[in-house]
Parts: sequence; C-alpha cells; structure tokens
Amino acid sequence: MKNIIYNIGYFFKEAKTIIKINLLTNIFSILSIGLIFFILIMVLSSWWISGHVVETIQSEAEINVFFGESVEDDGILQMVESIKKINGVRDAQLVDEDEAYNRMSAILGKEAKVLKYLDDNPFSPFIEVKIQLEEMEKVLGGLKSVPDIEQIRDNRDVLERLRGIIRVFEALGWLIMATVSVTTVITISHIIKSGIYNNREQINTLRLLGAPEAFIAFPFLIEGLILTMAGAMAASVLAVLALKAFYSQMAGPLPFIPLPSREALENSFFALSVLTSLVLGVIGSIFGLLSAKVE
Repeated sequence: MKNIIYNIGYFFKEAKTIIKINLLTNIFSILSIGLIFFILIMVLSSWWISGHVVETIQSEAEINVFFGESVEDDGILQMVESIKKINGVRDAQLVDEDEAYNRMSAILGKEAKVLKYLDDNPFSPFIEVKIQLEEMEKVLGGLKSVPDIEQIRDNRDVLERLRGIIRVFEALGWLIMATVSVTTVITISHIIKSGIYNNREQINTLRLLGAPEAFIAFPFLIEGLILTMAGAMAASVLAVLALKAFYSQMAGPLPFIPLPSREALENSFFALSVLTSLVLGVIGSIFGLLSAKVE
C-alpha cells in the first residue's frame, strides 16, 4: 500500500498517457457514459419529483363538501361540527363564496382577469374537510349520515393516477439503473482491455524489471475511474441545466404544484452520479484487467 501511495504521481501520469493513446475513442466513451448517466438522472429525478408531489398531496388530502342553498347559517355551522366528529377528519372549515373566488384567482394567476367579465360570483360556498388519506372510506361513510349534503368531491382518482405514475417511474428507474451499470462496466472493461493490448510491450518490459502486477494494473484502474467520473460530471452538468429549464417552465403556468427543492435535487443526484461512477469505474476496470491477457 505504501508503494502505491508513494508512486501515485507516476500512476496518474501513466493513466494520462494511456488515455492520450486512444484519445478519440476515450472522448466518445466519455460522451456515451455521460449520456447514459444523464438518462438515469432524468428518470430518477422524475421518480423523486412525482413521489414528492404525491406525498405532499396526501399530507394535504381534503374533501370538498357542498350543501344546498336552502341551508341556513346555523345549519351550516352544525354541519361543520358534525363533520369534525367523524373518525379520520383532521379539520373542517367553511369556505364562503368570496374565499372560493380568491382561491381560484390565485390559482389562475395572470389568467384570473377572465373572472372580472362575470357579472356575479360563480362560486358556491363549501366545507373544506382535511382528512387522513388512509381513512378516506370511513370518512365518506360518515358523511352519508350528515343531513343536507348534496355533493362530495374527493381526489381519489388523481391520487391513484399519480401513484400509478410513480410505480412506472420506479420500475423504469430500476431498469435504467441496471442498464447503466451493465453498459458502463462493459464499456470500461473494453477500454481497459484495449489499453492493455496497446501497451503490451511496456507491460512486458515492466514485468521483466520485476514490477508486481498491482503496480502495472493501477494506471489502468485510474483510467477507468477518470473516464466514468468524467462522464458522470458531464451528465450532472446537463442534468442541472435540464432541471433549471423544467423548474422555470413549471413556475409559470403551474405554480401550485408542490415541487421539491431544486438545489436539494441537484446535490443528491450529483452525489449519486459521483458515487455510482466510482463504483462502476472500479468494477469495470477490474473486470477488464482480469479478462485481458498479455503474452
């Protein structure tokens, strides 16, 4: 180990020389690895974002309860108190016409000007019921016993569709992770074998001089790490630009969607890319060294 640390400068110099010998091939390898890692980051980002959205919606899950126009104010207050007593209900409050109008204006943003062309407020008052999502069926059953309720609007269909999207991204993420791993290992292994073949005379000379196999192999291991890390860094830069563009687009027309922090997302996948590239670089290099034969 001390011998390797002492000669680390020599190993990096040799790795640089090996890369230069097949410079064009190595550049294309870096681009290929970068593209593969970029696809992986994008799929995992979509997986994380969709999961965050669903979790946020679940934590804020609510049901909107509508009642008849003939119900008096006292009856509405009694209805709210009755709903609060149902198991699975976290809170219930009345949203009047003005509050409903203001909420829709906030959602529409710049497009809210269309509401000004309406002579009357088109929105009806309703009771906003915050619930524990896993208790939705019990809550819906309890609401049936509350008089004067005309309509109940829930978001079960939306949540189920979002869960389906997450399952798709999860399966796709694992599939692409496996594809990235196999492809990167094969690519690096092939590059290492090619480098060993092109430097077979120098390798044989080092063997005649008594150099141990680990001493000879270490520059090729460094080469594999450099190529995979360069590809991962390129993918990270592209991913940062793509995420910035995505977040800027979402901030305009859909500001109400609860997206996770972009900075946290970038940092997490940068760390993931570096760690994955290190592991795959080592595995690919070792596989290439073991499968190469120099006579």
